[in-house]
Amino acid sequence: MTSRLVSLLGVQSAAGASAVSLADQIRALVLDGRLTVGERLPSERALALELRRSRSTITHAYDVLAEGGYVDRVHGGGTRVTLPHHGLAPALASDDDAIDMSVASMGSTPGLYDATVRALPRLAALRSSSGYSLQGLPDFRDAVARRFTERGAPTSADEIVITAGAMQALNLVLSAIGRRGERALIEQPTFPHAIEALHRHGYRMLPTPVDQDGWDAVHVTDTLLRARPHIAYLIPDFHNPTGATLPDDARSVIAATARSAGTQVIVDETTAELDIDRGWAPVPFGALGPHVITIGSLSKVAWGGLRLGWIRADRAMIGRLLSTRASYDLGTAFLEQCIAVELLADLPELARQVRARLAAGRHAISAGLSALDGPMMPEVHGGLSAWIDLGSPVSTELSLAARAHGLILPPGPRFATGGVLERRMRIPITHDPLTSAEAMRRLALAWGDVRRGAPHPAETLARTAVI
Repeated sequence: MTSRLVSLLGVQSAAGASAVSLADQIRALVLDGRLTVGERLPSERALALELRRSRSTITHAYDVLAEGGYVDRVHGGGTRVTLPHHGLAPALASDDDAIDMSVASMGSTPGLYDATVRALPRLAALRSSSGYSLQGLPDFRDAVARRFTERGAPTSADEIVITAGAMQALNLVLSAIGRRGERALIEQPTFPHAIEALHRHGYRMLPTPVDQDGWDAVHVTDTLLRARPHIAYLIPDFHNPTGATLPDDARSVIAATARSAGTQVIVDETTAELDIDRGWAPVPFGALGPHVITIGSLSKVAWGGLRLGWIRADRAMIGRLLSTRASYDLGTAFLEQCIAVELLADLPELARQVRARLAAGRHAISAGLSALDGPMMPEVHGGLSAWIDLGSPVSTELSLAARAHGLILPPGPRFATGGVLERRMRIPITHDPLTSAEAMRRLALAWGDVRRGAPHPAETLARTAVI
């Protein structure tokens, strides 16, 4: 059985590596958060057998990691992941100087302040209530349901639960329906924290490939019929990170196959409203059957600090979700919901602002990448990011080199299982044009370092959440 370390490393990339290179790859997994502090690594003998390398090579690699403080080796107790006690020294004079491109999110919408002011009388009218609502305020649920209906999925307010963001929505769904040890079909690449949530709830991953050209629908349906996974987690609209949109005909086929296989589909629509110039509007996946649960969020269209999300499901599932929620959370803050009602009342203007800001960010990233010899940027019609083809498997190396120039940019394998996608890198289009232009200038310096084979200070790579 393949160990988790070897799955993350990828046998092909690790098998031919020198001891120092192998140590660098493992250190990158630690710093990127894919190996967790305290996690036990395979023994020297076991890892040598898996990689078909000499035990002395593995011993040397572990020695290098131990000297840097990245593993703790206890005789008879194995090798466990640690972090240096002196902390991670920043590559720059201050981390405030770094540009964090692990966050694919825009600043707040220009209308947020006015919406907040308009929301105060609405909030004041609720002061006589208990202040708790497991399902969410009726006005906000009405607004969310109305938007689903406008998009082609007839929805009523009692089919909506309001949450504190899409990640809380996903974890609530998994808490309600999860089955440890079952299989989960996921896209590869996909949102990293969704992978982590599924792992935490005990699922075994069944990846299906996605790139900028979209899904292999045959692979999806074959996997559903062959493996009959308990759940499938999909991002069909402006997929994160590739930006692809699943066509209507493929949605229908996948939804029907999932229903036949007994698979509960969880659709993440966090990016669904991030249209720049796609030119067509797909049918919401939620319109294709009661076995589809949809989660969404306002974080990408309004502001990440407005912690609001929702779940759309049939009434039976809503009851199940509310029963589960009561054991650990008693509802979402009223103020944020009141503000959201005001924002959604002028959705066309909100969408126009989002479109303009994403278009400007896309142009800045495209202009910066065009100056580099090698990386290719696909067409981007919406969503959070461009899924860059680097032309060679150097994503982790480039990520480390970029950090030395004050640019935090997660490598492609961060969005996958099994340590693959080293040719790819997600670059957000959500930052303002000036920030994006400076980020691309720093990326050009890092790209030059990689092309020249310049050493990088791997110990300076900050661990970050990917948003």
